[in-house]
Amino acid sequence: MTTFLDPLINFVSAHAWLAYVTLFLAAFLEAVPVAGSLVPGSTIIVAMGALIPGGELKLWPVLAAAAGGALLGDSSAYWLGHRRQRAILAAWPLSRYPGVVEQSEAFFHRWGTLAVFFARFVPPFRAFVPLIAGALDMAPARFYSIDIPAVLLYAPVHVLPGALAISALHQYTGLPYHHHGARHIWILAVVGGALILALALWIIRRRRANAVIEPAAKSGT
Repeated sequence: MTTFLDPLINFVSAHAWLAYVTLFLAAFLEAVPVAGSLVPGSTIIVAMGALIPGGELKLWPVLAAAAGGALLGDSSAYWLGHRRQRAILAAWPLSRYPGVVEQSEAFFHRWGTLAVFFARFVPPFRAFVPLIAGALDMAPARFYSIDIPAVLLYAPVHVLPGALAISALHQYTGLPYHHHGARHIWILAVVGGALILALALWIIRRRRANAVIEPAAKSGT
């Protein structure tokens, strides 16, 4: 980790503004169909998050860059699909990946509105579901009511792991780090963990409820 971070730290220390631009573009490109499957956006965001404890980057600008890029990427894909409708799914370059498009559409139909939320955390679908949501005419208000919370959770979920790991390393080795920023990192980690746990429990309860309702509905027909 240290061997990988040393040149990155040196570069970011001299060009911090470029690091924020890179973060924004990495998150943006992850939502672009096809390109999102090729660009290691998550890896870039995690690596940049690892530079927060040492002070090379600031926590809130990093989170803002990741969330802003993700939201703009999702929005661009959604409105492209909304304008072109289903025709976009058979156009180039999507026509070269019919299997991924078909799987993403099946994912969307299976989860409905929640597919927009879940797709933000699943790399194969992240780059296709917003476009499909637009192509299948999901209402804008409905799309953003799900996408914005997903983006706000996506940013810390990708930024905090690297930040937490390096923060713990700094404390263990005695290397200098920003105590104020570290406190924010740990608070966000606790809050984010609680939100993820609550979401997981809600999904489990919903699936169990559906499992009970479906047999009853079939028996009544």
